[in-house]
Amino acid sequence: MGRQVNAVVFTPQERHGSGRGLVMARRAWGGAALVAAVAVLLSACTQSVPGVARFERPDVSKVAGLEITTGESGPKPGVPDADLAVENGDGGEMDRLAINALADVEEYWTEQLPANFGGKKFEPVKRLVSYDSTGRGVDICRTNTAGVANAFYCSLDDSIAWDRGDLLPMLNDAFGPMSVVTVLAHEMGHAVQYKLGSEGGVTQATPSIIKEQQADCYAGNFFRWVAEGKSRHFRISTGPGLNQVLATMFFIRDAAGTSAEKQGAHGSAFDRVAAFQFGFAGDPKRCAQIDDAEIKARITQQAFDADDKDTGQGKGNLAVDDRRSLDLLEDSLRDAYKQSGATPPALKEGAAECADAQETSPVSYCPATNVIAVDLPELVRIGTPPKRGQKGGIGDFAAFAEIASRFALSIQKATGYPLEGPAAGLRTACLTGAWAGTTTKQTARLKLSSGDLDEAVAELLADKSLIAADVNGTVVPSGFARVEAFRDGFFEGSGLCTRKYSG
Repeated sequence: MGRQVNAVVFTPQERHGSGRGLVMARRAWGGAALVAAVAVLLSACTQSVPGVARFERPDVSKVAGLEITTGESGPKPGVPDADLAVENGDGGEMDRLAINALADVEEYWTEQLPANFGGKKFEPVKRLVSYDSTGRGVDICRTNTAGVANAFYCSLDDSIAWDRGDLLPMLNDAFGPMSVVTVLAHEMGHAVQYKLGSEGGVTQATPSIIKEQQADCYAGNFFRWVAEGKSRHFRISTGPGLNQVLATMFFIRDAAGTSAEKQGAHGSAFDRVAAFQFGFAGDPKRCAQIDDAEIKARITQQAFDADDKDTGQGKGNLAVDDRRSLDLLEDSLRDAYKQSGATPPALKEGAAECADAQETSPVSYCPATNVIAVDLPELVRIGTPPKRGQKGGIGDFAAFAEIASRFALSIQKATGYPLEGPAAGLRTACLTGAWAGTTTKQTARLKLSSGDLDEAVAELLADKSLIAADVNGTVVPSGFARVEAFRDGFFEGSGLCTRKYSG
């Protein structure tokens, strides 16, 4: 975050890879990978944004209408491998995983393309190419693949290629086999764009961020089909399984500070997860509707600005234990929730002592005393970005948002909302997102920096996320629902939170 003073990119248009984030995020992932393994309260609310669902009270036991499940995710046992022609393959585990994924994705689009686009027939891609980026390269799409740890679709010869030597094993080891399926479903989304042409709202001249958002959305379409049990080779739970898919989207994000207007931009984690969720909850026609107007209204990815100084924690990160930072945070929270009329909670450093709620380190809220207790050393750990190649925390926004979530519980108590249960957790995530939305204003004393919302995604996907936890630290089981609630608050404001997540 920033203080308000005085208050491997593929450049040719024909090639669409899974993103620079596959390289950049791998370098910066560190502890975030482990973290992710990764009555109206306020009358004011922000302007409605295209792409953000209108108010509909959710069933907290479901994800986009599907029951939250915790079963196995990955390849179905005992199902024969698909028989697709692949160039340069080695017949190993990664190639079999990729082939089965692409076979199922092709089956999905063979069914859904004509159903959603006026009977248009889906033609399978013409070439599938496997390569090992750590060995001798192959020539495809005007490049040699030596050292290219990526997966991509190429419209020049209607092909999909993947790196079985580095990228796919790394994804599989970090996030499980469904991460590989995620990346290849995204690449097939680019193939769908090419085959739809203008009917899909995309041309060669379309900015990359629109193409990438659509492809992420199309991947979400496919995963809904998998979650409904229709995939021949794969299964996924809507709880931990989808959490791992969203963690994969986090991993392949653009690096903080990358402008969405830059050619080759793929999107921040916050924006990529949103597009995937729109696809999971909607149909392919929804994905084809993602256009320049929606991107301009909804995309949060931005370059660093003049206020994003490097204070020793990396650009855009404040020292969490800096007294000035904590004072600005408290002022920011008071300003965000002042229209509630509630007495703001007191913040104290040290152990939580509470008769009517459990400790939720590193930040605990006690309803009986209206006090937030902060374990500052542990909060500093969470708020310190990991150094390259090392384990560590997430970043300053993740730490500040955990305090904000407990502050939001205080406001809920004052306005008569229950503080326990899944609805309380989602309402808390939404209200924390609403606070985050206020930090985008030019007049904000504590301002959102590039990468901050990605830190929120990392925290929200953590097993012990506080942003989406009730007063006792009980976490909403679905990471999908946690991120969605936070995004609701960020774009729509606090008024929506207390209506949509009233319980």
